[in-house]
This record gives sequence, C-alpha cells and structure tokens, in this order.
Amino acid sequence: MNKRLAIFDLDGTLLDTVADLANATNQALAQCGYPTHPTDAYYQFVGNGINKLFYRALPEEARTEENVLRIRSLFVPYYNEHNADDSRPYPGVSELLRELQAQGIQVAVASNKYQQATVKLVGHFFPDIRFAAVYGQREGVAIKPDPTIVADILNDTGISRADTIYIGDSGVDMQTARNAEVESIGVSWGFRSVEELIDNGAEHIVHRAEEIAALIL
Repeated sequence: MNKRLAIFDLDGTLLDTVADLANATNQALAQCGYPTHPTDAYYQFVGNGINKLFYRALPEEARTEENVLRIRSLFVPYYNEHNADDSRPYPGVSELLRELQAQGIQVAVASNKYQQATVKLVGHFFPDIRFAAVYGQREGVAIKPDPTIVADILNDTGISRADTIYIGDSGVDMQTARNAEVESIGVSWGFRSVEELIDNGAEHIVHRAEEIAALIL
C-alpha cells in the first residue's frame, strides 16, 4: 500500500469509550428527570458528535435544541473528569501505533468527539506516540462526514491524499474517507457492523489491529 500517513477515528477504532459515554449521558439524563439507557444502546447513539448523541438519547417528545444544550451542560463537566474511567484501547492498537511510528508512518486522529476530550484521551492512553495531528470536533468546523478534518490534517503534514489511509469503525468514517478522496479501512471491532462499513464504501475490512500494519506496510 505504501502509505505515509494513517488517520484514525478515535471512539470505536482506537478506544472502546462507550461505557464512559453512556455513564456521562445517563447521569445528565437522570438529573433532568429523563429515562436512562443501557450501555449497549449507546453503540447506535454515538458517531455524529455529542449534540447528536444527546438528541438520540432524549425521549422523542423532548428532542429540542434547549434540552440538548441542557444535557450538554451537565455531560461535559462530568465527562471531562470521568472519560477514562472505563475506556480502554482495543487489543493490539497501542502496538500498532508504535509499529507504524517505528516504520516512519505518520499517525493522526480525526474524531467527532469534542476537541478537549479527544486531546485528553489520546494523551492519556497513547503517551508515547507522536501524533502528527489530533483533531476532534472544533467550534466552527463541520463534523464528519464532512472532509474538512482530513483536509486540515493533510495541510498540517504536507502529505498527499494518495499517500494517506483513513481507518474507522462506522459508516460516517467511510463516508468521510470517500468525501476526502482517501483510501479507507473499516474495523470490525468497533461500534457499528461490517455491513454498515461495506454499505458506505469501505475499501478494506480488518478484524484485528495487526492486519492494519500488514496492509499499510
């Protein structure tokens, strides 16, 4: 494949974060008197930024902008403190990142998680990796599948689209890669199904982290 840059999604790709996202959202919902959800329900709620997460978690009749912002105001302080409580890297991911780095492949993160939490989690779980860029959801920047986040990373690194691979676990990620005109790898261990990845144009599907290294190297 001879790529020089690997861009990774965060939630569901590098890290299993669903339990902490569920706990933080549920405590906010409970404070507002709304029903909470089992952790498994959150696999379908996440992926389009936290405002969309809250919209999906709220009861249908309560899905207003005002309520989304109310949940957000309770979620963010709690999540900032507790976002690494139960989150963990997926098996083989830390070793994969170290291997790519050792082979001179630049690595970057492109997430729809808000920027503060993205930076904290990446620094906490991968302190020995020199990421070329770590971007989450930033004020005034469109979220994935808009390709702006990928374009920003390419601008930062000076690496071409042809030399870049994008790795993610959802249809949103595969759409992002397609919109950015970069090759894509879908991972089967994340929050969404292989069928969703294929339906949204995944060019490769992998089931273990070491398969990514084999493809790239």
